[in-house]
Amino acid sequence: MHSSSTSGSRLCLHSFSSLSIKALALSTAIIPFHSINASKTTHQFDHVVNSNKLVVVAVKNPTTIFQNGNQMHGFGYDLVRTYAHSLNVQLDFQVVNDNATALKWVKQGKANLAMTTADYKVIESKHLMMFSATCGDDASMQANGLNANLNWVFKSAEDPLSQTASDFICRSKQNGATKQLASFYNRNVVKPESWDTIQRDLNKRLPIYQASFKKTAKQYDLDWHLLAAIGYQESYLKPNSVSPTGVRGIMMLTNSTAKAMGVSNRVDATQSIQGGAKYYDQMLSRYAHIPLPDRNWYALIAYNMGPGAVDQIQKRVRAQGKNANQWVNVYAYLARNKASNARFGQALQYVTRIRSYLEHIKSTPQWVSV
Repeated sequence: MHSSSTSGSRLCLHSFSSLSIKALALSTAIIPFHSINASKTTHQFDHVVNSNKLVVVAVKNPTTIFQNGNQMHGFGYDLVRTYAHSLNVQLDFQVVNDNATALKWVKQGKANLAMTTADYKVIESKHLMMFSATCGDDASMQANGLNANLNWVFKSAEDPLSQTASDFICRSKQNGATKQLASFYNRNVVKPESWDTIQRDLNKRLPIYQASFKKTAKQYDLDWHLLAAIGYQESYLKPNSVSPTGVRGIMMLTNSTAKAMGVSNRVDATQSIQGGAKYYDQMLSRYAHIPLPDRNWYALIAYNMGPGAVDQIQKRVRAQGKNANQWVNVYAYLARNKASNARFGQALQYVTRIRSYLEHIKSTPQWVSV
């Protein structure tokens, strides 16, 4: 559908931004802002196929991406990563400082698409086209504290790249993948009023154990912030912690795991951190065939449930005809069955809270140092 006037394009955008976009959801139609002569347009799709690379540009924000050193994760990042996988190409994800730069890259052909929350009037003024990154699933985004105004922006509506992207986005909405991804990246998994208490805990306890986390993380080539996030989830960083099931210490190791990791005293903070890091590193190695960031989530639930339990979950996911090495499928299985198995609900809370704690610690100025 082409728009021949500003008012027409504005009407199209408003229709798309609401949940009353049935025509788009069913037909996966693209909404251009201006008529474009396809014969004069160089298709980005050809560049993607020929280079075997999808170049995506975005501005760092809680809905799109969280950058943890060389590792990235986030709702927008995971969504576009899955799209690149569907095209069987590599993802080249670039982060810029502002939406204006992201749009400029698309206009100049430096990026194949942009993920942006820029105002539609700005996008329209650049003679670019856009559509909702969730096919208008505002409800799932808002329920999980994510920005419902996240859009994918392309240079041309006639480009097969924008057309395949629109198909992918609306299929993801229809098969529930978008909703599950939004649920995993829920910004409200920790209640807003709890952060003051968490920050007080960290200010009081983390300085005591920071050196141990850093030293041990360096030994196993891990991020010390992640180890600290695991420790906070496990014990609130209290070395004398003990659970009703008998796990103990900052990293809450079972007696058998502690022995296997060479820990003789589980309530000794240094030994506990060492043992927890060693065990987590082993879990990462177990899932080395799974790309990052998903590998981290598999390792975390294995740390929580045990790798044998994760193996059984993967087996059941495969029996349903789905890829058991894709986190969104394992997450969906846990979410669907948590009512009948309390351990599944605990595992979901475990991994999502650690993700939240990691992002918080990593974003707090006093803990940013490597």
